Amino acid sequence: MNKSILQVLTPENSQIIFIDHQPQMAFGVQSIDRQVLKNNTVGLAKAAKVFNIPTTITTVETDSFSGHTYPELLDVFPDLPLLERTSMNSWDDQKVRDSLAKNQRKKIIVSGLWTEVCNLTFALSALHDTDYEIYMVADASGGTTKEAHDYAMQRMIQAGVIPVTWQQVLLEWQRDWAKRDSYDAVMDIVREHSGAYGMGVDYAYTMVHKAPQRTQSQHETVAPVPAK
Repeated sequence: MNKSILQVLTPENSQIIFIDHQPQMAFGVQSIDRQVLKNNTVGLAKAAKVFNIPTTITTVETDSFSGHTYPELLDVFPDLPLLERTSMNSWDDQKVRDSLAKNQRKKIIVSGLWTEVCNLTFALSALHDTDYEIYMVADASGGTTKEAHDYAMQRMIQAGVIPVTWQQVLLEWQRDWAKRDSYDAVMDIVREHSGAYGMGVDYAYTMVHKAPQRTQSQHETVAPVPAK
């Protein structure tokens, strides 16, 4: 076994690529609720920003077909260039390969659309040509059907790709709650993007630890009137 894949993900050994998070690509996704997909993708992006993970964003046929990358994703990385291409396989584009190579990190985390095309071909090609390790974020990627996504994930796993989820990646990067420099930022991501987990954190902060509510609004609480 390659011992390197037994290492947990850290801010020092990881880089990330977002592939084709564009509206026309998202329209075709049927394997996951599309709003959940966007939530998970943006949560993952915010995590990458917190931990200073080298990030690549690539797009395909923006003007002729796919449309512009999610604004919520772009707002996380306002200064990052978008690497436009024509090939369905990002690995075919030299700009993309150069962007990944300059980061000098073997563990590439992938979030993209569609799982069975753009993610799959990128992963297989990168594994074939290099010693990169590919970590496919299953719940920040989507396919045109559940079967398309699931069988693409299976094919990639058989080839050596490691499946992960976005929250798993976030918490591997944090690793220790004693790391206070990132703790508050991670909790902000959790509360906004992690569903029931985030709601539980809000509850614990406000009801148990008596922290102020996260909202900036000032609402008057009107006392209940007993029924007669």
